[in-house]
Amino acid sequence: MVRIGYTMMTEQAGPRELVEHVVRAEEAGFDFSVTSDHYFPWLEEQGHSPYAWSVLGAAAQATSRIPLMTYVTCPTKRYHPAVVAQKAATMQLLSGGRFRLGLGSGENLNEHVVGGGWPPVDVRHEMFEEAVEIIRALFEGGHVNYRGEHFDVESAKLWDLPDQPPPIGIAVSGKRSCALAGHHADLLIATEPKPELLEMFDEHGGQGKPRVGQLPVCYDPDRNAAVERAHAQFRWFGNGWKVNAELPHPDSFASATQFVRPDDVAASIPCGNDPDDFVEAVRPYAEAGFTEIALVQVGGESQPAYLDWSEKTLLPALRKALG
Repeated sequence: MVRIGYTMMTEQAGPRELVEHVVRAEEAGFDFSVTSDHYFPWLEEQGHSPYAWSVLGAAAQATSRIPLMTYVTCPTKRYHPAVVAQKAATMQLLSGGRFRLGLGSGENLNEHVVGGGWPPVDVRHEMFEEAVEIIRALFEGGHVNYRGEHFDVESAKLWDLPDQPPPIGIAVSGKRSCALAGHHADLLIATEPKPELLEMFDEHGGQGKPRVGQLPVCYDPDRNAAVERAHAQFRWFGNGWKVNAELPHPDSFASATQFVRPDDVAASIPCGNDPDDFVEAVRPYAEAGFTEIALVQVGGESQPAYLDWSEKTLLPALRKALG
């Protein structure tokens, strides 16, 4: 059975609300949860961006069953990989073994804040691979010294290390990232239901490993209101990651999406309250071979109503269709 997840989207709700939402998601029966890790929202209309790792720590204490996961953390600019390893090990202990570390090569939107410029994509891939190697080494225990092209580590050690380190997920979008994930990851992460991504992952050692997808949805009893909200807050989604990774500020995303129409957004994001529309949006991920699919409900204030509807209507419909 495909597992259905809930997304704590830090760009659209404050820290206390995010914790309240994931507690309710656990009660509603979601199989797992993920959280974004941003410094800026994509668009000013979203209006939030608290520190994801503090939210995760609070969520670990407020919940008891639901798995937690970053979707995703960039371990190259804003955070040094040795610090990411420490944070992830601590989260695994706080959550009682429910944490997975999702990693990606990042977006200029979040990483530019520490200065030093935004490297070209080939350099970002080099940095990312070094970062994963450092994190893996620290998860193995003992002191780690590392000399790379982009990172140095001086006699680092994780003093609070769980018996089972958190599994590492790697976000993929093309051949190089799929190869990296196949070699280094315990699971694959993707935001597009492309079977070729999973095939390339398998070719490089990913056979039998989980693959986690994600897609936005916008529940509302008033479909027009849902379309309006999705357009206001999620019209950036259709840019594609090659564009989204490069833009530096919410104003940049506003400019890049100024001609996107509400109908364009509604064509790619299920809107309203017909569960069949949501099932059909999820189905391509299941058919491509994804084992887990995290849904992102658009709009922070809409989460309580969405979670109630999910418990009563959406989750049963998805499990009936995809079980």
